[in-house]
Amino acid sequence: MKSKQADLAGPGISTYDEVSKILPENYSPVLPPLSRMKALYMVKDYIEKGLAEKLNLQMVQVPLIVRKDSGVNDYLDRDGSRTPVEFPAGLGLKERIPTQVVQAATKWKRMALAQFECEEGQGINTDMRAIRKDYFLDHDHSCYVDQWDWEKRITPEDRTLGYLKDTVKNIWAVIRDAGRMARKEFPELNDDRYPDFPEELKFIHAEEILAMFPDLPRKERENKLLEKYPAVFIIGIGAVLKDGYPHEMRAADYDDWITPTIMKNGEQMFGLNGDILVYNPVTKRRHELTSMGVRVTKETMKLQLELSGQLDFLELPYHQAILNDEIPLSIGGGIGQARTYMYLLRCAHLGEVTVSVWPNELKQICEVKNIVVLE
Repeated sequence: MKSKQADLAGPGISTYDEVSKILPENYSPVLPPLSRMKALYMVKDYIEKGLAEKLNLQMVQVPLIVRKDSGVNDYLDRDGSRTPVEFPAGLGLKERIPTQVVQAATKWKRMALAQFECEEGQGINTDMRAIRKDYFLDHDHSCYVDQWDWEKRITPEDRTLGYLKDTVKNIWAVIRDAGRMARKEFPELNDDRYPDFPEELKFIHAEEILAMFPDLPRKERENKLLEKYPAVFIIGIGAVLKDGYPHEMRAADYDDWITPTIMKNGEQMFGLNGDILVYNPVTKRRHELTSMGVRVTKETMKLQLELSGQLDFLELPYHQAILNDEIPLSIGGGIGQARTYMYLLRCAHLGEVTVSVWPNELKQICEVKNIVVLE
């Protein structure tokens, strides 16, 4: 078992011995590869249309590369452990443009709300592609990432836990119903081994989960929680909890994890953000689908950057735009596409629904387990 500190960042299981233990024995995929692709694209279309309707979002183009000096690239974890791919662009220029491949479009989207002239209550969705080279490659982490990265303009009055919860409920309804549509169109998915998708999410704060399992690191707390509640939204990811650690490290300059929200038994809890996690009946463990939250104001951004020792970020263009009220208040998130397909189509490995590079150690484990990954 990892220590609490080791479990804060660096996603992935971290050893292939552990991956081998997690992947199921005697696995048999519910759908063959080509049918799986057909189902995948039906789910993709359903979710994109559902998000557009439920959240008032318009699909827009999204960058694959950004300028290094823009401050727009996603920092992912505030410890700086995951760095983007970089390269100089522009053949023939006296000084080539320093660029980075995006790790996520989190910050770009908020700026794009102004660029696309979105009104309050209106937003954008993207078919985002990214590279995260510093992931440990296991059954649900790939260095190639695809997400529905979405963002919606809100009013100051919308910056509440109730608004966040209503948004989460709408997103879950779209994902759940996409899975039920797939089960109807592909009867093979109605497998007795796998129950129907949960009707509703359980909302619970990270501090409450810590109180339930005080001695366990974060991922083990989540696994235990999901044995009881198969679909949850964990509130408040990023602020330090009672044991002196955050539930998980989160970047300091987009999600608001420091605003006081829940008061329970005389104790203040913080955060206007969180994750949807589900119990995956194939792997029999936690499965993260999306991270999302109400975005920082200039006041909460400065406070979170101070707590993270990153006040120097305030000089970057993105952060200056927030400080100068040049980009709107918003709520947003990233829904992992391949993770969602993996869950809804009852897959054991991300490589069954996405094409990427996989280490030989992992491919050998998958071969023994009868899991065929796409390359």
